[in-house]
Amino acid sequence: MAQRNDDVLFKQHQKVVAAHDLPGIAAGTKGKILLINGLSWVRYRVLFETGVERGMLNATDLTTPAEWDAQQLAAANEVREVERAARRAAMVAEATEGSAA
Repeated sequence: MAQRNDDVLFKQHQKVVAAHDLPGIAAGTKGKILLINGLSWVRYRVLFETGVERGMLNATDLTTPAEWDAQQLAAANEVREVERAARRAAMVAEATEGSAA
């Protein structure tokens, strides 16, 4: 049997952000919840700042602006750490190559 998804995670008029790319809406686009409906499947109608109004969105399609900013910061930090590790590996390889010569 299908799992119920009836938890209301957002409130009407709450500001939200598209959590991932949606048809006609890029991930990270800000919006405002216009309507919440559903009994066994809660869905949201959101007006995005681009002027696009989209209904039938799950809570998984949306996130709060604070959570979005935290996700973007974490992703940027991860990229920065990968770049640092690559530079360290290059420096170590250069140092071992220079000492072997």
